[in-house]
Amino acid sequence: MRILKYLLQKEFLQIFRNKSMLPIIFVMPILQLCVLSFAATYDMKNTNLYIVDKDLSSHSRQLISKFSGSPFFTVKEIAFSVEEAEKELYKDEIDAILVFDKGFGEHLDLQANASIQVLVNAINASSAGLYNAYISSVIQDYNSIINTDMISVDGTTPMQLVQSTYLHQFNPEMKYIPYMLPGLLVLLVTVVGLFLSAMNVVREKEIGTIEQINVTPIKKSQFLIAKLIPFLVIGFFELAIGLCIAAFVFNIPFLGSVWLIFLVAFVYLIGILGFGLLISTQTNTQQQAMFIAWFFMVIFLLMSGLFTPVESMPEWGQKLNYFNPIAYFIKIIRMILLKGSGLMDILKDIAILGAFAIASVTIAVNRHRKVA
Repeated sequence: MRILKYLLQKEFLQIFRNKSMLPIIFVMPILQLCVLSFAATYDMKNTNLYIVDKDLSSHSRQLISKFSGSPFFTVKEIAFSVEEAEKELYKDEIDAILVFDKGFGEHLDLQANASIQVLVNAINASSAGLYNAYISSVIQDYNSIINTDMISVDGTTPMQLVQSTYLHQFNPEMKYIPYMLPGLLVLLVTVVGLFLSAMNVVREKEIGTIEQINVTPIKKSQFLIAKLIPFLVIGFFELAIGLCIAAFVFNIPFLGSVWLIFLVAFVYLIGILGFGLLISTQTNTQQQAMFIAWFFMVIFLLMSGLFTPVESMPEWGQKLNYFNPIAYFIKIIRMILLKGSGLMDILKDIAILGAFAIASVTIAVNRHRKVA
């Protein structure tokens, strides 16, 4: 224990004396959390809409006013030429075109079918799908108003045969930030744990101190544990700061136990730090360590379900996620924060993270060669 104590003192001094590392630890993750929480969102706001109104009826004007009053749309222009609207679409100045052909209002007055043409910029398929869904929602809302206002030919009011009610559980306001921010917390902890631990041992090689340590009676397990603990503490600190920002800046609901989050974070950080130390023991320069850590980081992150649903991936991609620790932690932290899940609900996922932690640390210790 005495040897470990002195090694830990050395590690903390070495971390806080490295002025280039301090911004990576304390500044970059906080900026990352604050910026990406607003930027990395699928919420569609201010969709630029170009309207071609060849009908100029009261019905077309009412429907246009519904689009103008919606927070999701910005009506850029109302004109009469589809060709002019398409030119703006080619310039990427607008996102969608709404075309009212002549006779639209007349068909509605006669209770006949009336059509609206919608042209959507579909370069980004996911955004195009949302544009189309929002536009259809506004049109459907206007359609329901017409159904209640109009009287059928036989003097009765049209009746809806099927009525439905719904409740949005866990995210009643359907905001994207409560879904995105827990995943960004995982990203914040992972960046600190993986990258800094990956550069740690190899830095000793670059500055030449690893030979001095190897000739001492320090065991390699003591050496690697001393390398691991400081970043475990820093990871907990970053997670605590991130949770405070989530609670007081973004008003994320904390439905589950915060202590359970830290328990899962402990298991997860052991695994990620062990994996970073494994990279560090097998490389000779910090540049090599950074490239290898970045390679695994990108794969783990893009397949984790942070930005796209895991269920939408091909079957082989979903099976690869069985070995992705980031995917498990993102799933767990969302369940705890937004659903209020307890220990028994996430026990299987914690066990998998625990197996990953044991494996990564064991391999890192075995692969480290204490050669004088």
